[in-house]
Amino acid sequence: MTLFEEVGMNLQHDALVLVADGQKYLLLRNSGDFRNPALKVEARAERSAAPTRDMGSDRPGRAFSSAGSTPSAMEQTDWHQQAEDHFAAEAAALLARRAGGDDGTEIVVVAPPRTLAELRRHYSRDVSARIVAEIDKDLTGHPIDEIAAIIIR
Repeated sequence: MTLFEEVGMNLQHDALVLVADGQKYLLLRNSGDFRNPALKVEARAERSAAPTRDMGSDRPGRAFSSAGSTPSAMEQTDWHQQAEDHFAAEAAALLARRAGGDDGTEIVVVAPPRTLAELRRHYSRDVSARIVAEIDKDLTGHPIDEIAAIIIR
């Protein structure tokens, strides 16, 4: 089964499509209909990622047990992952702003599994109610017309 055959859904007129990963997102709106989607960019953002080693300045902390035994090193904070999680929260907030109101706008979210999980943590009630599909794929590097083809086939 090809990538195009895996998804196959109708994309209604005016539906919002969020295509995201931890570094980039595109918010697209279908100005066409479900037979001939025409995705137009409504918003986009991309963050520049610094290596994790450049994000944190301190060494990992040390933990001591209550029995007074030897200290052990604590796990280093993954600043890169924290930045990606924050970026996903920003994308979810954008969805909440764009999908507000009573117009019944349907939402499709396309993101890799880790980003999709983080987005879910930040969906508003209104956004959650409007989501008609979540697709766990990384399509941020694909052309917009190809994204539409992947979603509808």
